[in-house]
Amino acid sequence: MIAFAGTVPENYERHLRPILFEPYAEDLAQRVDGDRILEIACGTGILTEAILARRARATIVATDLNQGMIDVARKKTQSDRVTWRQADAMQLPFGDGDFDAVVCQFGFMFVPDKLAAFREARRVLRPTGTFMFNLWDSLAENDASRFLDDAVTAMFPANPPRFVQLPFSMHDRREVDGILHAAGFGHIKITDVRKTMERSAARSFATGMVRGTPLFDQLTERGAEIDRLIDGVIDACERHNGPLRMRAIVVEAR
Repeated sequence: MIAFAGTVPENYERHLRPILFEPYAEDLAQRVDGDRILEIACGTGILTEAILARRARATIVATDLNQGMIDVARKKTQSDRVTWRQADAMQLPFGDGDFDAVVCQFGFMFVPDKLAAFREARRVLRPTGTFMFNLWDSLAENDASRFLDDAVTAMFPANPPRFVQLPFSMHDRREVDGILHAAGFGHIKITDVRKTMERSAARSFATGMVRGTPLFDQLTERGAEIDRLIDGVIDACERHNGPLRMRAIVVEAR
């Protein structure tokens, strides 16, 4: 299991929220429809807050497998329109047809059985409900993350930590489309969403990715020089010519 625990959730929220996740949460929230919403892999509540701000009548059941992420989310997002609950995307504890929409921001890459999770999303949706989520495109399309992966691999060439690659492992659009069809969805739309990160955000990015994700545990186990790695990523980002590209894909299925 990929665990966001210990000091990771707080660092994730502090450093990565504004530069990686808020821009894509705003994009996803403006696409969401329906008033009874299930959120999968809510993390620290970034998409949750964006939906609450845009949909005045919406109620959200926000779930995550990692209790530590929910604890951070609950502290900063206090609303009687949100119910926080620990839940496994592959075994959702809800009835058939309970929700108008099921949403997820950058979570399904971490789910071991994608087909099972998509079937569960289909089951808990009402017949005309919408399943909407985003995924990171490849490392080749996300400059800062590619620099991080390069730096980690250079530090541990024989046995590099693999977490950096995991968030970017679900970018094959044809594969995603095929799994959704197998799960019972018939109408699928996939859209590219491009953003940029300013080089001035390099320190927050490097600190957040190293200390605010499960990469931190993988590095600690190997005795990595954490600060040297962070400085190396910052240097690579700052030497880059122009803004750093980010690209994700948004998937809508019915």
